[in-house]
Amino acid sequence: QVQLVESGGGLVQAGDSLRLSCAASGRTLGNLSMGWFRRAPGKAREILTAISANGGSTYYADSVKGRFTISRDNAKNMVYLQMNSLKPEDTAVYYCAASMGPSILSTWRNWGQGTQVTVSS
Repeated sequence: QVQLVESGGGLVQAGDSLRLSCAASGRTLGNLSMGWFRRAPGKAREILTAISANGGSTYYADSVKGRFTISRDNAKNMVYLQMNSLKPEDTAVYYCAASMGPSILSTWRNWGQGTQVTVSS
């Protein structure tokens, strides 16, 4: 079982940047694809981005493509989300997730507790 803890959220202005971090414990992430999701008030959880176990494949939702970048450091058991050009509609709780396998198509199994990101206009 993987335990995930997100950090780096906060209150920023539109156009600003934030970097979220996800620290994993309990097992190595080296064989698992990882992803970032978010849940905005009154909306369903949505997947934003995913990265394969070796970092060779990535996926981005249209809503964040070109603005957000996912990365990972398997040696440190860490995953990151660099968010640039933030918009008020990016306001949400952001969650890190670990899958059951190395592919970005693997089923998501473990979730962090989330970190709040608030973007003011």
